[in-house]
Amino acid sequence: MKFLELLNKTNIIAAHRGARSIAPENTLIALKKSLGRCDFIEIDVQLSRDGAVIVMHDDTLERTTNITEIERFKSRKPYRVCDFTLDELRTLDYGSWFYKDKKHKEPLLTLREALEFIKENNIFLNIEIKDMSGILSDDAAVEAVVKEIKESDASELVLISSFRHEYLKLAKEKLPDVPTAALVENNHPPKLIEYLRELGVNGYNLNSELVDKESVEMLREAGFFVGVYTVNDVKRAKKLFGMGVNCIFSDTLEKKEVGAL
Repeated sequence: MKFLELLNKTNIIAAHRGARSIAPENTLIALKKSLGRCDFIEIDVQLSRDGAVIVMHDDTLERTTNITEIERFKSRKPYRVCDFTLDELRTLDYGSWFYKDKKHKEPLLTLREALEFIKENNIFLNIEIKDMSGILSDDAAVEAVVKEIKESDASELVLISSFRHEYLKLAKEKLPDVPTAALVENNHPPKLIEYLRELGVNGYNLNSELVDKESVEMLREAGFFVGVYTVNDVKRAKKLFGMGVNCIFSDTLEKKEVGAL
């Protein structure tokens, strides 16, 4: 089954940044603990200073690494991901911030490693490309991600999404068979259906606070799949699926919980 075939279904659960309620987000252990709990995994990617595609949500390193504890990096504030090379990023710990005992360390996860993981475990992956427009060109950002997907031969297992919609047009040009989804947070774009068709996307992923039944019905009738983030309550999930939403992105819900509704 290809990713787009999965997205034609309903009651789909996506593990938001991996199983981030029980493991440090966007790490390999978070991906491993997602297995059996979801239909696909969502991760965030951006580029290091030397162009490596790494898995990281924030554009700075303070929240989810130990960078502030490393003396040689203390002059590198505000610790932007894009200011560090891959080798430098590999020296950091991405796990101890999450654990109470601070003893469990986790290494950096690269997109290439995440793609290898999904191929080995036959699970789908939503790659959200973070907005790097202030750092490098749209084409350079998208091409780096596309290159990893092509070289990993994982195109049938991935979906590309972004809040920077310019990336999605480029991704569709470079990988026409890979599904794409526009991410939105506070407001729908004007003339929504026309806008999405112009982008060439397959889906629309929106904030839970923005979703309503009329919009979902309109989107579904127009042939777009609909995803909603971030949903951590079973009753809310049930209501959304009742509206016709295809999938939800969750930090906590497991597939079996929703299936029991």
